[in-house]
Amino acid sequence: MTSGATPKPRTRIQARNSETILEAALEVFSTYGFRGATLDQIAEVAGLSKPNLLYYFPSKEAMHQALLTRLLSTWLDPLRDVKASGDPVTEILGYVRRKVELSRDYPRESRLFANEILQGAPRMREAIEGELKTLVDEKSALLQSWMDQGSIARMPPAHLIFSIWALTQHYADFDAQVRAMLGPDHDPFTEAGDYLDTLFRKLLAP
Repeated sequence: MTSGATPKPRTRIQARNSETILEAALEVFSTYGFRGATLDQIAEVAGLSKPNLLYYFPSKEAMHQALLTRLLSTWLDPLRDVKASGDPVTEILGYVRRKVELSRDYPRESRLFANEILQGAPRMREAIEGELKTLVDEKSALLQSWMDQGSIARMPPAHLIFSIWALTQHYADFDAQVRAMLGPDHDPFTEAGDYLDTLFRKLLAP
């Protein structure tokens, strides 16, 4: 390809195969972690040959990185949506609700992210120390301003964000344990949303 040439767009079949591979990779990575996952496992779940996998993604690392890049954007959007112009308690409780919904709708992605962090974030360190830290610093400053105005109770703002992460993502990362404790007839996410709304509403009261 000559310098400056525009890459050919992927065909519909290529786009579909790429998505099939990433879906299979997500299933395998979220179950076995990055180290435990193999190309053979991903190929089997995808229903494609291993050489076909490597045609689209040159390595297991490339698949994992593609998933993490997509995941980070999904994970950060609810925090980005916390608006300075809104009512402080409403904005924070809305963020909690959206995080519960993410755990309900994207449990495998949550476990993928948790596995990466538990390994020391070798493939996400740049994003965590860059984009994520910048966003957390920005929202921590907003929380601090609401505390200074007396709109919400005083507490370390970054730790408030950490606690929201921990309490919401628990329902995805420990799904088997949660469901075993509650039994098959309970919807943990409806109960979790209501419980966390009450918990944080009391915590935030000035």
